[in-house]
Amino acid sequence: MALPRGSARLYLKPGHDRPVRRHHPWIFSGAMGRLEGPVEDGGLVEVFAFEGEWLARGYLNRRSQILARLLTWDPQEAVEEAFWRRRLVRAAQAREALGLQAHTTAYRLVFAESDGLPGLIVDRYNEFLVLQSLTLGIERWKPLLVELLQEMFRPRGIYERSDVDVREKEGLPPRCGLLAGEAPPERLIITEHGHRFYVDLARGHKTGFYLDQRENRRRAAAYLSGAEEALNAFSYTGAFAVYALAAGARRVVNVDTSAEALRLAAENLRLNGFREDRFENVEGDAFQVLRRFVADGRRFDAVILDPPKFAYSQAHLNRAARGYKDINLQALRLIRPGGLLITFSCSGLVSPELFQKIVFAAAEDAGREVQILEKLSQGPDHPIRLSFPESEYLKGLICRVW
Repeated sequence: MALPRGSARLYLKPGHDRPVRRHHPWIFSGAMGRLEGPVEDGGLVEVFAFEGEWLARGYLNRRSQILARLLTWDPQEAVEEAFWRRRLVRAAQAREALGLQAHTTAYRLVFAESDGLPGLIVDRYNEFLVLQSLTLGIERWKPLLVELLQEMFRPRGIYERSDVDVREKEGLPPRCGLLAGEAPPERLIITEHGHRFYVDLARGHKTGFYLDQRENRRRAAAYLSGAEEALNAFSYTGAFAVYALAAGARRVVNVDTSAEALRLAAENLRLNGFREDRFENVEGDAFQVLRRFVADGRRFDAVILDPPKFAYSQAHLNRAARGYKDINLQALRLIRPGGLLITFSCSGLVSPELFQKIVFAAAEDAGREVQILEKLSQGPDHPIRLSFPESEYLKGLICRVW
């Protein structure tokens, strides 16, 4: 295979080629044997087995533990404008095939490695796109990607929300701001399964809304029609609460550390026609609030736990497991017999099997019998790539508690 003149070559250590052959898109720094040829961090590199066989093509960053992120396993596929266009078209066609626009005006258009575009996130909110550039390689291609997104989707505006911790590991500063077109309004109203929500694209969590929980909100609501009172911990802007009340729950208590998020939750509940007496907003740390509720003897027909990511690295895993066990233990102590625990983890390092074991340990300590009614995952606009198990990050359980 003829390579372009000056192409850098990354040779792997013996025995480190199997993940690449199986199309895992990451090469960790410990797998590097030697690097030949000039290349800037963020530039393209050809990947070879130790014996000299060409394996893949990707982009390099020596400042990151993930040394290379792979883009193609086809030696004839050049990484140039046509490559990025093809991948964006493929991602858009996959979302079109899901029929998402019949149910929502907000969804994930590009999901990084799962769509063959490592480091790139693009979310659609009505007529606006929100972009996250998570890696140095994507940062270098960002001007072209913005041009292609404008050409292909004709959005009113493209806004950047690259204010995530992972950029620091790539040697990149956080960036937020308008990339093209009009700036989005301070409050945008999206629709989801017939419900309406205010979204703050510039300052909200993630890209403004938890799009990955769309189908889980709908599934949870199916169990909440008879709930007298439900507790929605880590409530953010109250999306689960809206679904619960719309399904027939009489009352919901939202708990969040952010007063601003709770204010927006109240606005979302009113936007969907719910009076003030149907909900209570409690500002505070969910771990402490749930402990106080236990001490006060409060009980709920359902508890929803949707905490933020607890495990950011393998070193955090044990502490994260303790956190998940603790919050589920407190929740189980609050649930009336026959009630529901709807619990999630968005930590990719916590596998579905480990998460289930953690909830079991919490149930054992609480002295409760628990039945799993449904197992949940991220929505189909956040597809899980079989060769990249790290893309399965969101897991949830709907449980009956006795």
